[in-house]
Formats: sequence, structure tokens, C-alpha cells
Amino acid sequence: MQYEIVSLRERPDLAQSAAAWFHEKWQVPLADYMQSIEACLANHAPVPQWYLALEGARIIAGIGIIENDFHNRKDLSPNLCALYTEPDRRGRGIGGRLLSRAWADLQAGGICRAYLVTELTSFYERYGWAFHCMVQDTESSQALRLYTYPAE
Repeated sequence: MQYEIVSLRERPDLAQSAAAWFHEKWQVPLADYMQSIEACLANHAPVPQWYLALEGARIIAGIGIIENDFHNRKDLSPNLCALYTEPDRRGRGIGGRLLSRAWADLQAGGICRAYLVTELTSFYERYGWAFHCMVQDTESSQALRLYTYPAE
């Protein structure tokens, strides 16, 4: 089945469903997602922003752009966050398309560098991201890998 990538600004009717979906995947409080999504819908700044991959009415993947993704380096902003693809839809390039769409919109908004934190060690490199430094998670103090795009 074909899927489409949409910004929540294009589909504000999906705001509640998107917040619930991201909350289910990442266990970040639903209210936090709703607050960020509402901020996204209320203005036209490049940050925050939220995207979904849809197969009909089913959310099969999503990604966000926020100022900081729970790490101690507030100067490394904006951050792509919450990238998730449903297990039965992985391996089809959907995550890569979401990364590309988010990056294109950041560039259109005048932003020339983006960051993300991850525990993965090879996924993002396939899409041109490069390891930048280690950062500390603000909630657990765990060390996290921070990547940058474009690679320096």
C-alpha cells in the first residue's frame, strides 16, 4: 500500500491522534506532545514541527522537530526527535523520507544545521548524519550520542 508524508500543519485534524501515537511509542507525557503540536499549529516558524507517514488513516511512522530533545546541550538546536516506524513497515525507507522532509522544511525556514540524540550506531549515518559528541540526558544523566546534519 502507498503511504504519504504529511506535516501536521497540513493535517491539523490529526493533532490528537498524532500526540497519542507518539506518546504510545516513546512514553513521553501526552500533554508534552500536545503542547508541542499546538505550538506547531499556532505559528509558522520551522520549530516545532511534526510529521507523519500515513497509509490511509493508519499512522505508520512519525518524526518531530523541537528545540531540545532532553539533553544538556541547549546550544545544539534544533533537534529532530521521536523518529519511529511501525515494526511491520521498517526497511522500506520511510524513516529516511521523514528525515528528508524535515530537513527540507528546516532549510526552507533558514536553518542550516540540525541535531538528534540516539542510541543507534548506524541508522542515521545511512542518511548523511554524523556523530558530533556525547551529551547527557537531562532526566537520567545517561550519556547519549548526538548527531549532526549535514556532516561537518
